[in-house]
Amino acid sequence: MGSSAVALEDIPSVDIMTELLRRMKCDSKPDKRLILIGPPGSGKGTQSPIIKDEYCLCHLATGDMLRAAVTAKTPLGIKAKEAMDKGELVSDDLVVGIIDEAMKKPSCQKGFILDGFPRTKVQAEKLDEMLQKQGTKIDKVLNFAIDDAILEERITGRWIHPSSGRTYNTKFAPPKVPGADDVSGEPLIQRKDDTAEVLKSRLEAFHRQTEPVIDYYSKKGVVADLHAEKPPEEVTTEVQKVLSS
Repeated sequence: MGSSAVALEDIPSVDIMTELLRRMKCDSKPDKRLILIGPPGSGKGTQSPIIKDEYCLCHLATGDMLRAAVTAKTPLGIKAKEAMDKGELVSDDLVVGIIDEAMKKPSCQKGFILDGFPRTKVQAEKLDEMLQKQGTKIDKVLNFAIDDAILEERITGRWIHPSSGRTYNTKFAPPKVPGADDVSGEPLIQRKDDTAEVLKSRLEAFHRQTEPVIDYYSKKGVVADLHAEKPPEEVTTEVQKVLSS
């Protein structure tokens, strides 16, 4: 055994019991293979950890998986690094291969949440081909539908306290004193990406690339449109209704 291995008797009983209870709870959950689609600021990042814990799924973010495959020097990771070093985009086939590898991990036994992929119809088709070979398919595509104007209010009104990460919004959660952190009184900053110009170009790219993906899955009858402009708790309730039906 490696030096990093921990003897079972050294693990606190409460941790073992917690993990056993989690596994027992997970055994009774139905398998789910989900895709989350939505523009920046639509709330995917808030909902995905809740869905992951509730249904015992693994969260597959393609950027993180690519980096992990490159670091682990897997055969696909080596190929991906070669492409990146040349300044090329990693091919769709490589990304699907890396997803295929990641899905074999024990944490993905009950299914997965895919976030940030597929971004195009071709990627969706390649993903479906790979899943078909495994005898599975996508169960639901959660579409975080939200009006661009609401997103602009959400994102361009966002101000951050750099050292603590506390976030404010001039409209929805303003600081007590404009431009100052409630706790320290230090000045707030706005991220370079949180401007109307940057958001406009990101939204244009999202609509151009991703709307064909939503159409593709709509024809398969697996898309559920969420009202992503609602408060997070209400969106969570909507997600639970969709996934329990």
